[in-house]
Amino acid sequence: MLVRADTYLWAIRMYKSRTLASDAIKGGKVKLEGSNFKPSHEVKIAERYTLTIGTIKKIIEVKDLIDKRGSFEIAKNYYIDFSPVVDKNTKLQSLFFETNIMRDKGTGRPTKKDRRDIDSFSE
Repeated sequence: MLVRADTYLWAIRMYKSRTLASDAIKGGKVKLEGSNFKPSHEVKIAERYTLTIGTIKKIIEVKDLIDKRGSFEIAKNYYIDFSPVVDKNTKLQSLFFETNIMRDKGTGRPTKKDRRDIDSFSE
């Protein structure tokens, strides 16, 4: 059976669509044993893929070939997951809020200079 890499990653439920899988491969977010490859690459058993999905890094090895998308229970039988265990207790630094900086009541919104001072203080 011949299976394209983007189809395989879609079928094992790593990506929601084949287009997203193809774009991830083209963008270098999926590596085949450390190197880039094309979405049309023919998947072979025992190949190792490293996927970067957001901040999560997954390492999978092809156990068997599949080209149809099914349930997660079926899909997990077609690959071996070597991903490092993610500690869910580790708190990520917020991207939205910095530490609270006290301002005097009634001073209004910070000026551009005030913002620069606040930014330099928080770095």
